[in-house]
Amino acid sequence: MNEVATSPVAQIIISTIPIVGILVGGFVVFFFLLWKNEQTKLILKTDNYKPPHYNIAAFSLLTGILLTAVGFVLSLLFMLIDGLTYSLLGGLIPLALGSGFIIFYNIYKPKDTNHD
Repeated sequence: MNEVATSPVAQIIISTIPIVGILVGGFVVFFFLLWKNEQTKLILKTDNYKPPHYNIAAFSLLTGILLTAVGFVLSLLFMLIDGLTYSLLGGLIPLALGSGFIIFYNIYKPKDTNHD
């Protein structure tokens, strides 16, 4: 085999990239949460706070459609590649979750039909 020898300096630089990425990502998330908290506190002080409205029906329909489609494609692919093996669960699990979300969407009756 042809093995390419990399210098020790290059190996150190390559190994620090994920660490730096995690640190920078943690830094960004920390300050986002800090500034979001400060914003919410200021809105509460001025009495302009309105609780967020979550449309659970739309969320469950969108998530259900996406998971069902992905699960169906993965199930079909794993079935064609490996047949009936445990790898098929990689497609059946999102397919079942997506189907569950669509069933929830069909039986969900919101209490308040007048949304702002």
